Amino acid sequence: MAVSGRKQSDLLGSVAAGSAEDFDHCCEPCLTTGQHIEAHGFCVTCQEYLCKTCHDVHRKTKVLRNHHMLQRNDFDKIKTKRKSNNECTEMCQVHKKEIIKFYCPSHHALGCTDCITLGHRTCKVDYIPEKCVDVADGKEFDDVMQKLGEKLKEASEISKKAKGSRSNTNDYNEEIIKAITDFRKEINDCLDLMQKDALNNAEEIKANDNKLIQHVLDKCENTISSIKCLQSSLRACKANHEHGQLYIDMKRAESTLKSDELNDAEQTLMHTNMHYSFQRNAELETLFCKKMVFGEIVHHSRHESTKVIKAVDRLIRKGDLNVKTSSDKKEFNITGCAVLNTNKLVLADYNNNKIKLISIENRLVQEEKALDSGPLDIAVMSHDQFAVTMPDINEIVVMTTDDKLSCVRSIKVDRTCCGIDFNQNCLYVACLYPPRVIVLNTQGDILNNMPLNFLSPSYAPYIAVRKDSKLLYISDYLNDSIVSVSLQGKVTATYKHTDLSAPRGMLMLDDGSLLVCCYNGTIHKVNGDLKQGKIMHKDKTRLQSICYSSCYNEVYVGCGYNNYKLKVFDTH
Repeated sequence: MAVSGRKQSDLLGSVAAGSAEDFDHCCEPCLTTGQHIEAHGFCVTCQEYLCKTCHDVHRKTKVLRNHHMLQRNDFDKIKTKRKSNNECTEMCQVHKKEIIKFYCPSHHALGCTDCITLGHRTCKVDYIPEKCVDVADGKEFDDVMQKLGEKLKEASEISKKAKGSRSNTNDYNEEIIKAITDFRKEINDCLDLMQKDALNNAEEIKANDNKLIQHVLDKCENTISSIKCLQSSLRACKANHEHGQLYIDMKRAESTLKSDELNDAEQTLMHTNMHYSFQRNAELETLFCKKMVFGEIVHHSRHESTKVIKAVDRLIRKGDLNVKTSSDKKEFNITGCAVLNTNKLVLADYNNNKIKLISIENRLVQEEKALDSGPLDIAVMSHDQFAVTMPDINEIVVMTTDDKLSCVRSIKVDRTCCGIDFNQNCLYVACLYPPRVIVLNTQGDILNNMPLNFLSPSYAPYIAVRKDSKLLYISDYLNDSIVSVSLQGKVTATYKHTDLSAPRGMLMLDDGSLLVCCYNGTIHKVNGDLKQGKIMHKDKTRLQSICYSSCYNEVYVGCGYNNYKLKVFDTH
């Protein structure tokens, strides 16, 4: 049986209400209603601290207005020792006229005499007026306050996470709205283009027919004119008895009558006298007549998201993944790698001009795609789509694993494109000749173009973008450093370390820190402000690229030059 008393939610609400500020003294009348308000005064007669509102009411009420009152500044004058009050005053919510005086430890229930008699007759209950003696100075009070503090901290942490989730939800909603709008625009553009082609086709048919018809009209006009001339000449010759000329004109008339020009003209006209109509594209008509939706909102679990990268505090070498295939002709060089979804990993093999698709679960090369040039770096755009930089031909190729590994479209750029990252529907590309970062939308339109004056044009830089897109990180191979850059191209910080030599690929973690792999065989974890860092792994392998699987809690590191194995690290 549920026993009434003060609800737990009321108690927690009271504690939560006071979480904003800690006061030396709280208004005691307000505490009875779960409100935590700082005391403004003290009634010596009632021996109670009062907030401003209660203090003012105290002064105005006839029965209370003569009580001895102290202001906040006079609290240090309170010398009277307040008497302990062991009496219970809270009324039972079930038995409205009864006071709560008992607590049942077995059922964790507060109750009045009727509650205990009806529902806890066989229980060993505590009589509160006896149990509460010196409870304020006991260990139980300290334990409760400590646990409430811990619970309050836990609630605050969850609240903080919830606010972050709400922010993420709003961001995702904006991305979805933009994606829907972009999709509609693409459809409109495609339909506009198809309509334009159809209209041009109709105009071309009309122009050709009009040209033929005009040709027929010209022939008919010429024939009519010739016949009328002959008729006039024949009549005149007859009337004038010019029989010689009459004979000549009659022979000309016979020749005109035998001519096939009118038949040819009529045949030409028959070819133009055709009925044209517009026949709808059956596939389009079927598509739009179907009961269908514009698209669907796909829910990705946290384990499916390639963007959720947990804290990486250590790297434990787990083994290697052999990614060599029989068609590889040159030294292997994994210059780029990325995790697409829970079970797919893509690699850029620069020397063999290939993109390779790896099954993480089976640890096998599932598919490979030959390209026109060597791919350098990879940026994930969605769970099955990614962008690849092709520095030798100044091109970015967007690829997909939907159905099979294939190219979706290519984006031409006017300089050597190297490292690439994708964030908030934009591609961030580190380029050379001269060194710059260009920001593109998914269609390839340039949104920003910032110089990297500090960078040498000799070695391909890699790039990582902070989640809020306000800061970019560039690996400076020649100067053995990581550099953070603002969206205006201004250097904000530089990280150096004695063992940070020739940094290459970078991985942005959720806490804002970076994992950086180096050509000297070291992997570093560097804080987002570039003030601190530490070595996570060290060997003698030339490391080129790095990525992470949240599903398997694994970090994958690609190696350079004739090393056909992908290093696998456990992050647990």
